[in-house]
Amino acid sequence: MGAAYQIFGKTFQPHQLALATLGSVVLLVLPKPWGLPSPTTPPIKASSPEEEKFIQEWLAKHTEEKH
Repeated sequence: MGAAYQIFGKTFQPHQLALATLGSVVLLVLPKPWGLPSPTTPPIKASSPEEEKFIQEWLAKHTEEKH
């Protein structure tokens, strides 16, 4: 049997500590891998409803061209 570590009275093998360390790092780096964050857009502050409508149409048109 190889080297083992005593932690809080329990025996752990080096490969167990390595896997636990890697798993902890991955969980800290990727806190929410199952969901994509929703894109945040700044509020449209238009001086009139027509201007706001124009901005929304322009954004819709130009975002469709990219995708």
